Amino acid sequence: MKFFAQHIAVCLLLALVGTDTAAQTKPNPKNLVYMDAAGVIRYTKNKQEAAFYGVNYCLPFAHGYRAVKSLGISHEKAIDQDVYHFARMGVDAFRVHMWDTEISDSLGNLLNNEHLRLFDYLLAQLKKRNIKIVITPIAYWGNGYPEPDERTPGFSRVYGKGQANVNENAIRAQEEYIRQLFRHVNPYTKTTYGADESVIAVELNNEPSHSGPKPKVTEYINRVNAALRSTGWDKPIFYNIAQNPWYADAVAKSDVNGHSFQWYPTGLVAGRTLEGNTLPHVDTYQIPFDTIPAFKNKARMVYEFDAGDVYAPFMYPAMARSFRGAGFQWATQFAYDPMAFAYANTDYQTHYLNLAYTPSKAISMLIAARVFHETPRFKKYGKYPQDTTFGPFRVSYARALSEMNTETAFYHSNPTPSKPVNPARLQHIAGVGSSPIVTYRGTGAYFLDKIGNGVWRLEVMPDAIRVRDPFGRPSLRKEVTTIRYATWPMRVDLPDLGSSFDVIGQNEGNSVSSSATGGQFSIRPGTYLLKKATVNLPASLPNAVIGLSEFYAPPAPTDPEPIVVHTPYETVSAQKPFVLSATVVGLDSADQASVEIRPATGPGRPRVLPLRAVGPYRYEAEVPAEVVKAGVLTYRIMVRQGQHYRTYPGGLTGNPNAWDYLPTDTYQTIVTPETSRLDLFTSHTDRSRLLIYNPDFRNNTVAFVPDVNPGQLLLKASVAKPHPDRPLAFQVYFTDKISGRKAELSACTRLLVRGRSDKEKPVRVNVSLISRDGNAYGTVVSLPQQMTEVDVPLSRLTQEAMLLLPRPYPDFQPLTFQPAGPAPFAVASIEKVEIRVEQDIRTEQDGQPIGLWLEYVGLAK
Repeated sequence: MKFFAQHIAVCLLLALVGTDTAAQTKPNPKNLVYMDAAGVIRYTKNKQEAAFYGVNYCLPFAHGYRAVKSLGISHEKAIDQDVYHFARMGVDAFRVHMWDTEISDSLGNLLNNEHLRLFDYLLAQLKKRNIKIVITPIAYWGNGYPEPDERTPGFSRVYGKGQANVNENAIRAQEEYIRQLFRHVNPYTKTTYGADESVIAVELNNEPSHSGPKPKVTEYINRVNAALRSTGWDKPIFYNIAQNPWYADAVAKSDVNGHSFQWYPTGLVAGRTLEGNTLPHVDTYQIPFDTIPAFKNKARMVYEFDAGDVYAPFMYPAMARSFRGAGFQWATQFAYDPMAFAYANTDYQTHYLNLAYTPSKAISMLIAARVFHETPRFKKYGKYPQDTTFGPFRVSYARALSEMNTETAFYHSNPTPSKPVNPARLQHIAGVGSSPIVTYRGTGAYFLDKIGNGVWRLEVMPDAIRVRDPFGRPSLRKEVTTIRYATWPMRVDLPDLGSSFDVIGQNEGNSVSSSATGGQFSIRPGTYLLKKATVNLPASLPNAVIGLSEFYAPPAPTDPEPIVVHTPYETVSAQKPFVLSATVVGLDSADQASVEIRPATGPGRPRVLPLRAVGPYRYEAEVPAEVVKAGVLTYRIMVRQGQHYRTYPGGLTGNPNAWDYLPTDTYQTIVTPETSRLDLFTSHTDRSRLLIYNPDFRNNTVAFVPDVNPGQLLLKASVAKPHPDRPLAFQVYFTDKISGRKAELSACTRLLVRGRSDKEKPVRVNVSLISRDGNAYGTVVSLPQQMTEVDVPLSRLTQEAMLLLPRPYPDFQPLTFQPAGPAPFAVASIEKVEIRVEQDIRTEQDGQPIGLWLEYVGLAK
């Protein structure tokens, strides 16, 4: 009887809430926004459409909390620094899934502990910077990643994601937790979350995993929705519809006001940096739910997005453009790395974004925020590459560039030759590297903001130098990006300032007071005022969220050791000179760096070549043709600081020229005749390069095993149940692999494929060459049972669609891409090879198992 009475009460509450849900879309003067009858989020005061763009940030919880604590850093101080950087990047939105498992018990009672206190502190700091908040109160996750989970007290640890929305006790715990959380008063703002104008919406939970009958799914959502409404919450409520698309109709029927989506267009956790042009992956965002009647008139938000494992700084504006084209009004990247440990990128290592440590990506985020705010909903700009320029924005794969160029703002994520639209009217400048109005050799981001006639605020971040792959195995003991404070010349060419102006330090400890000559001056990281001598200093900034003297950056390393980062060419052409380059950090003008090369064949003394600085932290040496002889070229890099030596690889100390110097490690490059094959993919050496698309892993296998030669591995692919719509496929980016012989690419005329069928009958293999612009040109080769090299003229290749690998997520996003319009094949522009195992087109072969042994794919002249 008790359960029956409770059930009746819940049903009555759901009925009442259905009426309240409709009413709550009306404007409330106490709320910043409301949702109109068409599902559009609007500002309450002026009824204008709203748009919010920003980040997720996890420091109060889980690994973020523990990492900061282990480093002996104040959590509050770390939050202050990061939130300032949010404002500096121009974002105005914050979202994160709260780790309910850390702030609740098994019955759903709220635990008023350190995690909740820090979350409340974070919300208060965000409010000060005018950053709006969406709260996702339930995550279901354990709190470990990338570490093991701790034994936390919450209901999510007891029931897990699978039971959370079907187990009655789990649902009751969630209802109780929601009620207590949203009646809780933030001690820093003195309000509940519902009464805080900065908190504009709730997403009920994070990535739910539904099962069972569809009506029960709708009932679950309505129960949690009702629990929130019972606290007096009258703002929009969202629920994820993209995580379980097969339950979309049941989710859409619920009482929530909007639906949340995610986008990981390059997959997640590749374990390495993904190279190549990934702009085709973000050409469009497709929503397959528009045909569901109940989905209409619901607001749309993106709770998480990122181009996982992509370091290049051109993806965010393109994603923001596509989000607006799909009608989204909220988008928050997952996840911003706290500056305190962004040197290691351990906070979800498949993502990497921090103003200090990834400056170009941070400027790209600044530009993307403007894209999201200024691009009309549902606006389309054509298909790639037509949509690389849209409005005042531009993205360029070739230049690794995001750019915004308007009358009042000029932003660029890397050096650019673009001229500002109107330099005389500029109010804001931000960039990395040089442009026609700012010349700067440092590698950190800088910001110039006009705060009065003849007065600009300049903020310069320290240099960030990537020294390891940031997307590899995470560890707080491993530095992936190092910070250096250096003095560089800067030249500013602004009509408002002229060629002569004062440079006055502003941040704590910055006592610089100098003058520019011809617009040029020397600068170190910090905050400055640039002003004409006749102009008085302003008392404050017009923009209240950025303080005049504020500056937050990682501390300069004390007594740093030199760092050398170098990747040898895999192969180079015999009798051709080539340039050997390295990143070298920590050298002064009196220090020396050199390369000692041993000849590839025959006796001879080592050749020592000086490494000369050609840019910030970039050193080069030209290896003369007479040294480049067929065979194996070995060499080592030596750094000398006074009488102290370090030799690389390894960074070992000791005089490398001493008779008893023991280390023998060297770099090596194979020197090959110019007539040899140009390998794009070799099974034995390129296993780690391979991106695999295996949509039927239960029936398809991929392995690297020896064939006849026990010392050589071949790619072996087996397809037990072939299907024309689900090919087993592979993709390889090879530009870096052939970089030592790149000049030979344009002379190639033939495609070579060596492999064999694993069955009695031949296997069909579709091989495509993909250009830097996303154009694919392919052909089908037939491999017999015997190991065979098939030689195909490149003239036989025809334009076709390419696969988007890694597979975009959610899975309802496009799998294939073909650019707008035909394009002629140019072998010099290719950067990837794609291999698809196909079934025979003959009817009698349909559905029969097929298999492939592949040795290599290459080009020949």
